[in-house]
Amino acid sequence: MLVPFSGVALPVVQTLADCADFSITVSPYLSQLQQLPQQIFDHITDIEALKTLYVCTNPVITALALALFLAPVFLIVSEINKNYSQVDRLWSILPALYNGHYALWAHMAGVPTQRLNHIMAVSFLWGARLTFNYWRKGGYSIGSEDYRWEVLKKYIGPVWMFIFNVAFISLAQSLLLFAITTPTYILLLASHLTGDGMTTTDSIFSRTMFALVVIEFFADQQQWNYQQAKKSYLATAKPTSNYSREDLDRGFVVSGLWAWSRHPNFAAEQAVWVCLYQWCCFETYVYANWTFIGAMGYLLLFQASTWFTELITSRKYPEYKEYQARVGKFLPKLNTKSMKVPEVAKKEGSEEKKEKVRAQGKKR
Repeated sequence: MLVPFSGVALPVVQTLADCADFSITVSPYLSQLQQLPQQIFDHITDIEALKTLYVCTNPVITALALALFLAPVFLIVSEINKNYSQVDRLWSILPALYNGHYALWAHMAGVPTQRLNHIMAVSFLWGARLTFNYWRKGGYSIGSEDYRWEVLKKYIGPVWMFIFNVAFISLAQSLLLFAITTPTYILLLASHLTGDGMTTTDSIFSRTMFALVVIEFFADQQQWNYQQAKKSYLATAKPTSNYSREDLDRGFVVSGLWAWSRHPNFAAEQAVWVCLYQWCCFETYVYANWTFIGAMGYLLLFQASTWFTELITSRKYPEYKEYQARVGKFLPKLNTKSMKVPEVAKKEGSEEKKEKVRAQGKKR
């Protein structure tokens, strides 16, 4: 028979600010992390006992346990296959799974769930969009790997790549995908304290997250349309009706949302999880809390990965440095300048070139 963990699965909180206190809401339950594997092993064939164990375990500890369990799995699979995109394949799935877990746990434990249901719904939409986009680009094809890992492998060598895989790719990224969803745990505690119901503030945060997912969708689609047009152009040497020959020769998209931001999809992606973090801060009347590590870690990751991506891109496409000077990385610049040169300017530039050629001819 299953012996439940001592105490209750949720902390006793007196105020909303207590919900964001790590020493009250997480520290007392860290011992469950050590006991959980043995408890699961002892009752692996007893479904009812596993259900009881699930409800008796603090939900943030269950999520953390899964993240720690997946880290060595990612490491082993990536090293066997020498393919470092194992975490990438689950990037769009794990955050939605974690937020779905918090909502499911709340349902089973009798905790009010309206706010959590909204978070779960937006997370599933976010995950579905990203999963679809990753799939259509061939991310789930056998042997597919993010091109940046190949570049990095050549640069740092196999030994350092293994160390980097252990510390960052497999472990840190797995923990990061858990960490960005921890504000949902705080909102779960707040719901338990205050009762069910969506306030106006809750609706604003929820709809803002949804709007950001929509922005990501349009940015991804604009990128996809351009890449498909470029692929056709390279095969037939004929530009499509939506893009000029100059656009396609440039090699990268600069229209739509991409005329205002070099990475509008990345900007919205980061904003989704920052918004969730701000939501839990606002709900608990604190300026910052321990879940800050997830949102900040996500921002730092995108800063580093975007820098590396643009380093590769600028070496591949000559005009990319001009694009960097004209358009902001994530947010629009005050003096954003379009890469689309007006026809009049083109003609004037062409005439200037002709005059220079004539002048050089006269000197000779």
